[in-house]
Amino acid sequence: MVDIREVPESDIDRALELAYLVFHDRPEKEAREKHHALLASCDRIGAYDGAALVGSMAAHDFRLSVPGADLPCPGLTFVCVAPTHRRRGVLTGLMTEMLRRTAAAGAPIAALWASEAAIYGRFGYGSATTGATIEIDSTRPLALRIDPDRRPLRLVDPEEAFAVIGPFHEAARAGRAGRPTRSEVRWRDEWLAEQDEEDEELSPPRIIVLGEPGQPIAGYVLYRTKPEDDAAAVRVPGRVRVDELEADTPAVAAALWECVASLDLTGKVSAWGRPADDPLLHFAADRDQVRVTAQFPALWVRLVDVRAALTARSWAAPVEVVLEVHDVQLPANAGRFRLKTGPGGATYEYDHADSAADLALDVRELAACYLGGTRVEELVAAGLVREHTPGAAAALDAALRTAVLPHTSDEF
Repeated sequence: MVDIREVPESDIDRALELAYLVFHDRPEKEAREKHHALLASCDRIGAYDGAALVGSMAAHDFRLSVPGADLPCPGLTFVCVAPTHRRRGVLTGLMTEMLRRTAAAGAPIAALWASEAAIYGRFGYGSATTGATIEIDSTRPLALRIDPDRRPLRLVDPEEAFAVIGPFHEAARAGRAGRPTRSEVRWRDEWLAEQDEEDEELSPPRIIVLGEPGQPIAGYVLYRTKPEDDAAAVRVPGRVRVDELEADTPAVAAALWECVASLDLTGKVSAWGRPADDPLLHFAADRDQVRVTAQFPALWVRLVDVRAALTARSWAAPVEVVLEVHDVQLPANAGRFRLKTGPGGATYEYDHADSAADLALDVRELAACYLGGTRVEELVAAGLVREHTPGAAAALDAALRTAVLPHTSDEF
């Protein structure tokens, strides 16, 4: 019988070895040390078959930006089950315990990045944000429809970058839902690490900020470069990989994109995990030069306490609907509830009058819509939400709407 319990610090290396086995990884010593330190800072649970650790899961202590609020939100990571114990309820046991702990800690939501999209829906997680990969042909100047901000650009030493761009990033989180907090350790070990874990040929991080000297910065771009490969059968020009670009205004963003697209000895800029509504896609003058090459589900969200989650966020319009919610893992969320939003916020109460439901949906679909990145009407059209009252989905969409799409590039 498998026992689900906390993974003590003395078993962190065992948990890492299990993860490396499951994810077919063999990291070097420095990466292993970073992973050990990361797990030491996380909430950890494991599945033990006798003395053997056969499954494990960890959770970052994050806060997540949601419309109008910032909520505690464990970020699940290092989820793995030994190949000898698959399809034996191990993952279900781990997930049940993590959801119990999350609820007990008072966190209304949880989040993760799915290594396999088919797994987590059955545990109530919904795909709540979308990422896009954007590529720029930089063999010619970047054509723009707006004038870039012409205030000075300057390079920042990576050792000083956290103090310069960390506060800007933290302030920017409130402007777009779906963004987790970043500790200084995560900044230094992931975003500002000297060597990229996935591609050793990439340069160390380069950070360019825009703004008058002595004044607060108006934006930054964090990127790495790879030199051209002229030894290949077909010459491959140098590449710029943009890891993050934050800007106060479209003009600042235009200046930063123009800068990275004009770097000498490069011919392509690639940016993974950009928001699907990135302003670049509108102010670029030539969409043959600036292309979206991929779109993918990014952050998955779980509503652990539906009432707390819905009443904590802000709403774009008034709505009153009765929702029939299904939640197999957390029955306290299940039932027929009346959601009412208005200028004073929202209420979400059990419908003792037993009114007819306007919309019936699983907690997974409610989670997908929670940040404003998925429309309820789309899920009705897909047969995943049942609309019993015509117009109810459109009314709920209007209330859920956000000025910009939710988005994060913080993969964890």
